[in-house]
Amino acid sequence: MASASSEYADGLLQVCSRLPPCQVKEEDLSQNPQFTKLLLEISQHMDESGLSISLKKELDEAEKELRLQKKAWLRSEVVDRLIREMLLEYRVKLREPGLAPEDQKFFESLEQCLLVSECSRMLDPPGPATAEGGSPLLGLEKQDLQKYLPGKQDLLRMRDRLPREIEERLKRKCFSLLCFHQPEASGDSEVLKAAKASRLAATLEDEKRRLHSEKEKRAEMIGLLQKQRSAYPQVLLRCLALLRTLAVQFRLQSQSEIDRSNAQYLETKCTALFLKIRMEELQVLTDTYTPEKVEVHGMIRDGLQGDIQTLEKEVQSCQQVLNTYEILGPEFEVLVEEYTRLKQEIQYNKWALEELSKSSSS
Repeated sequence: MASASSEYADGLLQVCSRLPPCQVKEEDLSQNPQFTKLLLEISQHMDESGLSISLKKELDEAEKELRLQKKAWLRSEVVDRLIREMLLEYRVKLREPGLAPEDQKFFESLEQCLLVSECSRMLDPPGPATAEGGSPLLGLEKQDLQKYLPGKQDLLRMRDRLPREIEERLKRKCFSLLCFHQPEASGDSEVLKAAKASRLAATLEDEKRRLHSEKEKRAEMIGLLQKQRSAYPQVLLRCLALLRTLAVQFRLQSQSEIDRSNAQYLETKCTALFLKIRMEELQVLTDTYTPEKVEVHGMIRDGLQGDIQTLEKEVQSCQQVLNTYEILGPEFEVLVEEYTRLKQEIQYNKWALEELSKSSSS
């Protein structure tokens, strides 16, 4: 009996999985049988997106029709852009010589047909005025534009050539797109390029799906990163609290003893270093000054001291003479100046006599 109820609950859970996202547990189903019955009935008329089966079918058909219409519009848009590109290149080539007459006639016919087509669309715009039978734009009808079409022969030649031109341009664009996506295909033949271009759409679709998958993975990784960013600070705060506790209990209590021991060690090391330096200094002095050198230095010192005493006595005598001269006053200074002048004249006269004697002897 229990197994049957379990299988029944599993079946209900499978039914609920086909419904829009909802959090339904086995206990909820067992405690609310009427609600379970309602879910069973709803699951027969609703899909996983929440739409009814009939509405989902209509939506699928509408999306299919939209894709067909979009495909048709894209086809016509591509052809229209190619034609306009061809006409633009034709207008550029008109400024250059060498354009063949048949090419010029083809482009002129194509341009006339394009202008008539555009004017026809403008004369028949979609709207209520046209539906109610209102007057056309500027009072013109489509038949009034037929005379501006090229001749029948030109029109036929243009229609015969236009598909080939469009096909050739489409092929060149496909090859250029292929070479842009796969640069290694630039040196391939046209047959190989065509084969690769036929698979280009599927390749781009696969790359698009892969890119979408990578974006989803990136979003998941970003979400995980955000969670980790919110969790890591809490872990770091707990680690800091533990480190603070360890520092207070085990580091700071013994820090004073460690500092004292380090200070004593450094003091002892400095004392030993100073003693070693003093010992090296004494060793250098011992190696430099032998007993013989010390005795010679003593003799030199005694001689220098005797010379110093002699010079001091001479300085004292000179000082006494100077003091005596200072006592004589300014008259003695005049006599000194006169004596100095006479001495200079005597030296000059001696020099002159020597020069005269040299000149007379020569």
